[in-house]
Amino acid sequence: MRTETSLVSDEFAQKFAAERETPYTRWVRSEGLDIISSFYVPNLHTVELRPWARRGGRGVFLNHDASRSSNDCCVCEIAPGGQLNPQRQLFEEMIYVLDGRGSTVVWNDAGKRIAFEWKAGAMFAIPLNTWHQHFNGSGIEPARYVAVTNAPVIINAFGDVHFVFDTKYDFTDRFNGEPDYFSGKGESRGLLLDTNFVADAVNLPLHAATERGAGGGHTRFSMARGHMTSHISQFPVGTYKKAHAHGPGAHVIIMSGEGYTLMWSEGGEPKKYEWREGSMIVPPNMWYHQHFNTGTIPARYLAFKAEGVSIRNAQGVPKAWISKRLGGDQIDYVDESPTIREWFREALARRGLEPRMEKAYEAEQAELGT
Repeated sequence: MRTETSLVSDEFAQKFAAERETPYTRWVRSEGLDIISSFYVPNLHTVELRPWARRGGRGVFLNHDASRSSNDCCVCEIAPGGQLNPQRQLFEEMIYVLDGRGSTVVWNDAGKRIAFEWKAGAMFAIPLNTWHQHFNGSGIEPARYVAVTNAPVIINAFGDVHFVFDTKYDFTDRFNGEPDYFSGKGESRGLLLDTNFVADAVNLPLHAATERGAGGGHTRFSMARGHMTSHISQFPVGTYKKAHAHGPGAHVIIMSGEGYTLMWSEGGEPKKYEWREGSMIVPPNMWYHQHFNTGTIPARYLAFKAEGVSIRNAQGVPKAWISKRLGGDQIDYVDESPTIREWFREALARRGLEPRMEKAYEAEQAELGT
């Protein structure tokens, strides 16, 4: 049976020690910030930050098991009445506002300039290599956001941080000063919404997504004409989602509700991680994970990810959405361990609640059998 850690002897590990360093990890170290190497952060609102000279605020890196090569995450804070330093970069960045209110200005070398305002619950993306600067709109409270980027891929590819942060080039197909660029307008194509700004992601209407189980809602995003992916999922009171696995780097940020997530590697024992609004779960590469709502309101989360390796079928459907019975990476309710249901029933009972899963169980059993 595989263990959860896959640790080996120090002598064995030393044979690969020279391969741990990358241009990206050296850059992170040079930034002078702490790195929380974890796939679970109980509270992004209170995680401890340090001064971040490049940004002109305070920050911390929250890097997962594959951050050396795929994507990374940071939390950044803007002081009351303050602003961050102007910055440009050759990597993509998606942002979710955790606390406070403020504004952002985006401009390019051609002088095209756009400003927009945001508050807690907003999400947006920075167009590739545009100058941008964030401002705190309050003189009393700090503003805090969480961001996910594909910096590891870009910094490792070029190796020269001056090139990554100081190259003058306008990607006009990504941003050309369009007046309505951050207006919040968008076009839907199936589950996908093309938009660059969502003012209130906590209350955004979602599409039905029964494939994930138990009456859930789901919307996927294409932001700032980039290639990083994001989605919002929600599931009702007394329900839980189907277990599934996918590649590394999905940063699951809890937007509302209370509950827990089970995570386990193939052949391993599930471990439980309690969450509420502001928690973050980052499933390791191809670990199964399953989200459970044990609160009194619908549970909603946002997932940011740089999909370096797209694990999809020939039709373009993510295998994490496809039953293991069909060769995918999702476990149907009828195939899950009975212990899963028992744990859920017990967790709800402690709060005086009952499961609302019978219709989902019955519908799937009628379709798939046992």
